[in-house]
Amino acid sequence: MKYNPIKKILILVTILAVPGFLYYLLQEKGKNRYKPLAIYGEKKVANTFHSVRGKQIPDTIYHEIADFKLLNQKADTVTWKSYKDRVVLLNLFYTSGKNYGVDFANKAMGGFSKLYEKNKMMHFISLSIDPSNDNTAILAGYAKKLDANPSKWDLLTGDSFQVATLIKNGLLLDALKTVHKEEISFTYSNMFVLIDTHHRIRGYYEATNQEALSKLDDEIKVLIAEELRNMRDGR
Repeated sequence: MKYNPIKKILILVTILAVPGFLYYLLQEKGKNRYKPLAIYGEKKVANTFHSVRGKQIPDTIYHEIADFKLLNQKADTVTWKSYKDRVVLLNLFYTSGKNYGVDFANKAMGGFSKLYEKNKMMHFISLSIDPSNDNTAILAGYAKKLDANPSKWDLLTGDSFQVATLIKNGLLLDALKTVHKEEISFTYSNMFVLIDTHHRIRGYYEATNQEALSKLDDEIKVLIAEELRNMRDGR
């Protein structure tokens, strides 16, 4: 029987559309039964404190992805304000040439985005690492090829320096463009990045690894449960 990786991806994420029910399952008499996801990046101890069982604990300042101003496939300007109160799943890509990793990652992203199509809490971003080539017109055609719903899945491009800064300093990823004998190639981090509503990185997942995608499946649900809890508690 012919192996169909996309079918397997869709199976892995089938149950993602019921975060409310999941949140109920993760509660027992009002107590959380899950371990929150890690927060990636540099951490600093703040000058402020919070109280835990009467003990003063220093607050922690976590790495947050700085704001940006980019364009999506509709040529609309996009900033963090565009994703207010949303959990974001992001990957890097480029449109030129054939690349198994790019194709697989974008098909996987498409599977997740379709399953979350009616869930207003989730949004999806594919960020071009080749903004000098991938203008909004090219992204529009590529988005159509991917059947990307622009209200759910943004393909972003923009100023090359800003994109490079976002990738390196914000997402803490690598992307290198090289030219050899007039042939352009890219070396980059082919990862899914899970980002919470405070623009903090909560997970990295290899986009072509089935085990990593299964872990991503689980951790999206955990992060949604955390965000629902914070909404309930007013945090």
